[in-house]
Amino acid sequence: MPIVEVTLIEGRTFEKKKKMVEEVTNAIVSSLGAPREAVRIIIREVPAWHFAAAGELKGEPPKET
Repeated sequence: MPIVEVTLIEGRTFEKKKKMVEEVTNAIVSSLGAPREAVRIIIREVPAWHFAAAGELKGEPPKET
């Protein structure tokens, strides 16, 4: 049973995540020959200020009021 974990910065729509899940599932089925029913995908969403690339955070936390 292939298990794929995808970490994303939060904020994408349900429709975009649904499309990604469909396409990742198709890629696993096609490349590994795994049965579609066996493919598992876990989406982890993190705030932008919990994600960094090239030494820089991708966002800032909301300001406290």
